Amino acid sequence: MPLDVHAAKVLEMIRLSGRPPYETLAPAEARQFSRNARAVLAPEPPEMGAVRDIKIGEGGAIPARLYRPLGSAPNAALPALIYFHGGGWVIGDLDTHDVVCRQIANGSGAAVVSVDYRLAPEHKFPAAVEDAIAATAWIAAHGATLGIDTARLAVGGDSAGGNLAAVVALDARDRNGPKLIQQVLVYPATESTMSHPSHERFAEGLLLTRPTMKWFLGHYLRGAEDLADWRVSPLRATSLADLPPALVLTAGYDPLCDEGEDYAARLAAAGVPVTRVRVEGMIHGFLTMGKLIPATNEAVAMIAAALKIAFAR
Repeated sequence: MPLDVHAAKVLEMIRLSGRPPYETLAPAEARQFSRNARAVLAPEPPEMGAVRDIKIGEGGAIPARLYRPLGSAPNAALPALIYFHGGGWVIGDLDTHDVVCRQIANGSGAAVVSVDYRLAPEHKFPAAVEDAIAATAWIAAHGATLGIDTARLAVGGDSAGGNLAAVVALDARDRNGPKLIQQVLVYPATESTMSHPSHERFAEGLLLTRPTMKWFLGHYLRGAEDLADWRVSPLRATSLADLPPALVLTAGYDPLCDEGEDYAARLAAAGVPVTRVRVEGMIHGFLTMGKLIPATNEAVAMIAAALKIAFAR
């Protein structure tokens, strides 16, 4: 299938804007470009029942943002999605993914807790993993103070955030952590050796290129030895059995497409209920581009619908 015409227009806009490739920038500069893109690519933030910034984790060390859907009763204990934003573990924050979290909350009728985990290179692996695990455990233990039903928790994220969500689910299984009833993995990074064929098919010319992916990993990892750690590459986990049901969404024109689909196939082979969806013609990062790409809003609605079903089980 050809590249989606709306995605092609986004790529052309980026080219005409003169935005330098991330791998030519310092991390702080790249973060600012990422924040600036929000005004161009994201829809207007929808009205919510409530939105507030909070501190979670031991000692309130981890910033987060709590969303309650429009029309929800203020005192109702809602199911919740714990969300980890994308950005290669280097860029992205609560604001870059604010609209997506709002849309998912309103569409699913659930709360969303967006977690602002520590970023590299200031905080290299495993800092982001530690924050994601700690945030999930803290929310499960303190849900009552947040108006959350801790018997109905899900984890999710896009790209690097999808990686973190997958790792949190594995860690919760292995260390008797919070019981999770769903994982939502949107074009997740699951094998960081960049060895799947899609890394060659889409090495250049798209939003996420091979040099950009190397730049992200170079900032995130302490050294090449980290590549073998399943917390970097969850495809390397010994077993994917007994994990929560998963929605795995990939993009047809994405270097991470094959590793995401490989992870979904391994989940299914291990007996985990999996819904696999490839958004044909779409580029990496499209989840935050709903102002210009109609397929984005369809994907977000699909995520919200899957969560609504999972939380009703």
